[in-house]
Amino acid sequence: MTDLPVPRPADDHTESTYGRHAALLPVPEPTSAPAPATVTEYPVSFTGQPGEYFRIWIVNLALTVVTLGIYLPWARVRTQQYFYGHTWVDRQNFEYRANPLALLRGYVLVGVLFLGYTLASQFEYYWIAVPLLLLYVVLYPWMVRQSLRFRAANTLHRGLRFGFQGTTRDAYVAYGAANILGAIGGIFALPWAWFMQRRYQLDHLEYGTARGHFRGDVAPFYIIAVTAVGVGIGLGIVVALPVMAVVVGRSALDAGSIDDLGSAAVITGVIVAYVAFILLYTVLWQYVRAAIMGYVLNHAELGGVVRTRATFRPWRLVWIGVTNALAVAFTLGLATPWAAIRRTRYILEGIHVRAIAPLDDFAAGVSGPQSALGEAATELLDIQVGF
Repeated sequence: MTDLPVPRPADDHTESTYGRHAALLPVPEPTSAPAPATVTEYPVSFTGQPGEYFRIWIVNLALTVVTLGIYLPWARVRTQQYFYGHTWVDRQNFEYRANPLALLRGYVLVGVLFLGYTLASQFEYYWIAVPLLLLYVVLYPWMVRQSLRFRAANTLHRGLRFGFQGTTRDAYVAYGAANILGAIGGIFALPWAWFMQRRYQLDHLEYGTARGHFRGDVAPFYIIAVTAVGVGIGLGIVVALPVMAVVVGRSALDAGSIDDLGSAAVITGVIVAYVAFILLYTVLWQYVRAAIMGYVLNHAELGGVVRTRATFRPWRLVWIGVTNALAVAFTLGLATPWAAIRRTRYILEGIHVRAIAPLDDFAAGVSGPQSALGEAATELLDIQVGF
């Protein structure tokens, strides 16, 4: 067996081959880690005042009544311009530039169809009412998409327009199939529908050339729904127990007239329970909307460099909604401007915009005119498309 040659180590006076080549290599300069991105936070401010808005609101109301509703698109645009114009981010306010004439055409078309459906249902012309109802159901996702496109195209900040590029196919998934599954599955599928709709809204939103993105997950939507149901059951029990006690007590007052008293007690109990259910449903739905809005804002992103943060509390927003409704009712509607300003200020001043790039760095994109039909439909039919 032949022994393998053992390399002779270089002595103190002899350079190794590696040493000779290494001496010719440049010595690398030490590198420093890149500086972390600077995050700048811009608080959103709202400068609207109840007195100012009251003057706009009362004139809008008077002209809408005098013109039998024809002035409604102009009233809508004036209202939006006031609220947008008093919303500020980084010393720049928003702008709303919708054309009232475009809205009027959409209002007339949707109003005629809705009036036709109402009259046909009233006089039992179901051969007219049913096709109109089916037409509304079929066109609903398309109308939502058109409304989102119209609102985005007419909203500006720093001179740049927003845009919405969601496809009709995706709209029928988010607002068609998802709504159908939500209606069938109830709490088991409805939160998923909310998630799909908010993702559709944000993932197709644009500001200049920057694209929106929703970083959220579906699980928190289920947590919001379960919270609302749990609170509803608890409050329902609290309300039901006194009502049942009153019904039983009144039935036992007089054995001789137990039938009359019992019938009156049952009717009273049914009325109280119905009113309590409507109020409870309204409160819980306000909580769901507020909680979803806060979650979405905390997981919204634009262009990979801008994110939003919401600090308002959902239950506080519910309290504002309830007290606003009471104020409007007791003042016969005159407190409507005050209520709108109060709610808007609380929401907007609880929103912060965080960016790792100056907001002036966004490049402008081109957004052409959009149809106002979807916007008119969502306004007249009270379709909720915002988050």
